[in-house]
Amino acid sequence: MVKRIGGKRRKSRAKIRRPSQERGRIPITKHMQTFEEGEKVQLKAEPSYQAGLYHLDFHGKVGIIAGKQGTCYRVAITDGKKVKNLIVHPVHLKRLMTSKKPVTKAKPTAKPAKKAQA
Repeated sequence: MVKRIGGKRRKSRAKIRRPSQERGRIPITKHMQTFEEGEKVQLKAEPSYQAGLYHLDFHGKVGIIAGKQGTCYRVAITDGKKVKNLIVHPVHLKRLMTSKKPVTKAKPTAKPAKKAQA
């Protein structure tokens, strides 16, 4: 039997490479971002920060925050029909915009009164 060559980051250059405009230091706001339980997030690897990085098979998947564990978050994703829990640092998470629209006060519309038929 032949020994397996490579680790979990093998052949992943296209997944974890950043565009040239985004290279450099990571903003502190990405480290400090907080998430609520039940919030939807996307797994987006930050290649310059390896701590709390998930396996790159799950790159781009959408999950739900299941809780907090230390400085990381537990993210529940579905892989096929099976639910899997990942422990991910907030640097590697991207908040998804929810489809909920902000509540606004509706302007009252004046409808013309119906005339009574004679």
